[in-house]
Amino acid sequence: MKGHVTERSPGKWAIVLDVPDPQTGKRRRKWHTFHGTKRQAETECARLIAELDGGNYIEPAKTTVREYFEQWLKHEKANVSPKTHQRYEELLMKNVAPILGPITLNKLSAAKIDAAWGQLLESGRRNGKGGLSPRTVHHCRRVMLTAMDQALKWDLLKKNPVALTRPPKVERTKMEAYTAPQTAIVLDDLRSSRVFMPVLLAAMCGLRRGEILALRWRHIDLVGAAISVQESAEQVGTEVRYKETKSGKSRTVALSSTVLAELKRHRLAQAEELLKVGIRPDENSFVVAQVDGKPLKPVSLTHEWTRLLAKTSLPRIRFHDLRHSHATQLLAAGVHPKIASERLGHSTIGITLDLYSHVMPGMQANAAEQVDAAIKAAKKPAVE
Repeated sequence: MKGHVTERSPGKWAIVLDVPDPQTGKRRRKWHTFHGTKRQAETECARLIAELDGGNYIEPAKTTVREYFEQWLKHEKANVSPKTHQRYEELLMKNVAPILGPITLNKLSAAKIDAAWGQLLESGRRNGKGGLSPRTVHHCRRVMLTAMDQALKWDLLKKNPVALTRPPKVERTKMEAYTAPQTAIVLDDLRSSRVFMPVLLAAMCGLRRGEILALRWRHIDLVGAAISVQESAEQVGTEVRYKETKSGKSRTVALSSTVLAELKRHRLAQAEELLKVGIRPDENSFVVAQVDGKPLKPVSLTHEWTRLLAKTSLPRIRFHDLRHSHATQLLAAGVHPKIASERLGHSTIGITLDLYSHVMPGMQANAAEQVDAAIKAAKKPAVE
């Protein structure tokens, strides 16, 4: 293989490679633009020639990073849920593409990507008011890493430059959760509102927001005191679709006497409300619904929770943190993590232990005391 460098302007060089056509054998020329000194250009030329000889050469293309993102997102649409695809699109097209988008794909380097992470952390907000959080930038890197792995499979790149970058350090945020007394207060304060039942199911059953809003009366066994969690509501834009649960399998959640009584009361009140507007409820009716029986949208529930919580004296937490509250209270009460994991719908017990490790020290101390008491009791002489 042959190649040479030609100066185009001060500090700008053209690397010209003689590449034989695999079909005709005729010589073709491939041009690479290089910025730097002549020695650096010659070194790059030698590297490219070595790649040609080793069969690792990828011809220069005009595809930009932005264009590739669009291509990958179109490909990925059939492989992930609409919500996940929407998130991928936001991370790549709204955060990464404004910085790296104009760069030609095969000119993308780890140095340029690391610089992009720094820029996003410093001034990445689209409103111009500061940078993105390390967690968001970490997600940008993770999705871009996956996208560029696909570029390798499509022979668009010879290596993934994202894999050579360093992800920003993400500090684990302290999990917000209500204590049992605070949970009792929030339930009392919201009893007369339409979000009472969703709050009850999240705080005392550990159900996710989407699982609550996909719940129908046929999923509830009021005799056996159990809920069968089979679906989850997912909102993308204004559209809501119902899909399998996050773990991909259904689960059964036992109901306490308090929750069972509230569900029975709620079903009766809901039936009376629907009959007033000429609707006869049945087993397919949604447990959490609007006045006309139509299902409540996930975003609407979040907004209403935030609005009503602001009127109370309780700490401001997310609706999802009610689920965390339930999990924390379960473990603090001595419930085995395996049981808690099954109740919460985690795919493995390891997820439960990792998420709620802050509860473990107290559990360990309690366990140590129980073992100590058992051994002391065994040492006591038998009473005749």
